[in-house]
Amino acid sequence: MESAKVVVKYADGRIIKGYTQDFLPTDPTFHVYPFTHGTTTDVVEILASNLKAVFFVRDFLGDPNFQERKEFFEGAKIIGKVLEVTFKDGELIVGSSLDYDPERPGFFISPADPKGNNLIIFVVSQAVSKVRHL
Repeated sequence: MESAKVVVKYADGRIIKGYTQDFLPTDPTFHVYPFTHGTTTDVVEILASNLKAVFFVRDFLGDPNFQERKEFFEGAKIIGKVLEVTFKDGELIVGSSLDYDPERPGFFISPADPKGNNLIIFVVSQAVSKVRHL
């Protein structure tokens, strides 16, 4: 499996940026090689149940001035259900999901804004306060 750039956000607010090769939404754990100042450090085992979400990203820095759209561009090809997800910490994301099921431990969502840094997000269901179908 190819390495993926991820930003792992814990439910308690901690963040780890790094690379993973073994993330599977059905596995309780996966591993991240943290990325710090241009280098990677020793592997960290991540327990998925402690997380808010796993953000698969274009780069680790992103653009702090970028204002992510919370709606799809007119004419955008949307695959799946359009959802507005509110996390327990108040963060809100809008996107489409093919596998949303509130009974599952988590689900993937593709952000509405294709110009953002997030390619796809794995949302941990227990970190969500509300999901609204749009």
